[in-house]
Amino acid sequence: MSIIAPIVSQHAEEAAFLWLLRDVAVSAPHYSLADLAELDSRVEAHIEGLRVAGDAGWSCCVEGLQQEESGEVFAAAVIALEGEDPRRIEQVCAAVEATPETARGFISALGWTAPDKLGGKVAGLLESDSPLWRRIGIAACAVHRVDCGKHLSQALDDPDPTLRARALRAAGETARRDLLPDLRGQMRSEDPTCGFWAAWSAVLLGDRGEGVSALQSIAVSDPPLGPRALQVVPRVLPPANAGDWLKVLAQYPERRRELVIGCGVSGDPVYIPWLITRMEEAPDLARVAGEALSLITGLDIADEDLEQDAPEGFEAGPTEHPEDEDVALDPDEDLPWPNPGPIKAWWDTNSARFHAGTRYLSGEPISEAQCQRVLETGSQRQRRAATLELALLRPDAPLFETRAPGFRQQQGLVQEAMKHPGAPEA
Repeated sequence: MSIIAPIVSQHAEEAAFLWLLRDVAVSAPHYSLADLAELDSRVEAHIEGLRVAGDAGWSCCVEGLQQEESGEVFAAAVIALEGEDPRRIEQVCAAVEATPETARGFISALGWTAPDKLGGKVAGLLESDSPLWRRIGIAACAVHRVDCGKHLSQALDDPDPTLRARALRAAGETARRDLLPDLRGQMRSEDPTCGFWAAWSAVLLGDRGEGVSALQSIAVSDPPLGPRALQVVPRVLPPANAGDWLKVLAQYPERRRELVIGCGVSGDPVYIPWLITRMEEAPDLARVAGEALSLITGLDIADEDLEQDAPEGFEAGPTEHPEDEDVALDPDEDLPWPNPGPIKAWWDTNSARFHAGTRYLSGEPISEAQCQRVLETGSQRQRRAATLELALLRPDAPLFETRAPGFRQQQGLVQEAMKHPGAPEA
């Protein structure tokens, strides 16, 4: 077979670049499962080009590792993990050890690689003397929703906080309810990240006491972890209690954005008029208020032509002003600008079918069937909400992984529908 070097090199470059796009897409508000599957098919096409190219493909991957970037590590790791040459895996591991922040690409490659190609390779990571590789091994099991047994329970007491935090998270993702006592003990950890993941997993596994209280405190007082805690607290509190807690959050002016998000997470349509008012009066909150309304009602603001242009003079994210030191990206860049007038008219017409005190997800009361529908048709953020709702409804079941390759998710949803003929089709 004739190998055209520039084309092989392009496969390596495109696989790395497209991985960067999917790394953002998995949590983007404008990507559906179908969109993710299409993007992943493009990634897979370039990976296939590297596979077919054999040694030439691997040489391009090795060259890419010199850039010390996660995308290049992903591409090289997939090729190495699928093969039988341990030296290739050692090369990728050496690159990750030299630049540990690229571990994200390696973990993604472990999640991308089919389980039957990973035989024995993850076990070696779990038994490593290095906390870094044990953490990556636990993450690999977690993204495939595989219980790594004693390795997980042992890691809960490891002195390395990053390893311990990943193990605490994996306990919730893989439904290790037997570890609830350990999780409760770790909620008081001196490391805030460990304390958060201990509480997060405990709540997913059925704790409705200390874990919820811990997340409530984190949502108010810990900016880095608060948004994650906010995705859980209003879901586990009874609607009336959630309302009282949101009133507490409203007392913190710096938490205005979190308050808007929390109203959407609560699922209670009682907040819809207030969200519409935010669209009218607070340009910096308008788009996230629209997303919160959509999460409750299922209204697609863009598809229903209920959007408008950005307000004149409004700037978010990095600007061209040399004196502006804020380089943070606009968190709402991919959300539509809601037009409050027509949206209010829509709500006036449709509000009768929504009942205050009932929790809704994408227009229907929350149930397992509705969560399955959202997993099939919703945006990635809506799908992530559905996975949390399902986990809270079924604490014995692993958390559905919305970051898995799109084509694999589609297959899994079809299989789930076949097991339950009355469920909606994927």
